[in-house]
This record gives sequence, C-alpha cells and structure tokens, in this order.
Amino acid sequence: MSEKDLEIRFAEAYEIASNMTEALPQDVMLRIYAYYKQATQGNAMHANYSGHDLRDAFKINAWMQISHLTSAEAKELYIETIQSLIKK
Repeated sequence: MSEKDLEIRFAEAYEIASNMTEALPQDVMLRIYAYYKQATQGNAMHANYSGHDLRDAFKINAWMQISHLTSAEAKELYIETIQSLIKK
C-alpha cells in the first residue's frame, strides 16, 4: 500500500473518530490519542508536560509507551482501532 493510500485512510479514520458520539472507555481513548500523536508528531520526548494535570500525565504516558512505533505503524494501528470501534 502506498504512503498516499495510508494518508487517505488515516484522514478518513480521523474524521470518523472526530464524529463519534458514544463514550469510549478511558483506555481506548488513551490508545487512540497515543496512536494519533505518534503518527502525527513522532516520539513523546518533545511533549510539553507541566506536571500539574493528571489527565495530561496519563496521555503522555500512553504516548511514551508506543514511542517505538514508526509513524506509519501508528497510523495503521489508529485506523485498525477506529475500524474495530465502528464494527461494534
């Protein structure tokens, strides 16, 4: 699959995720967040975290846990996760 195809599928998955109205479990939301951030910004080492917000700490931690993934791998996992949610 070409990089262009991956970008199109990623954009479509992002659109679907942006329009979801059902509440998702926190762990799923964190996984989606982490995949998106890794796909679009790379490793979490560059993230700004002030240390004052617990929610942000969980988000940064989720992102750091997948820092070994390439951008393309993170995009594929993001797409797979969104697709699995809409099939339920």
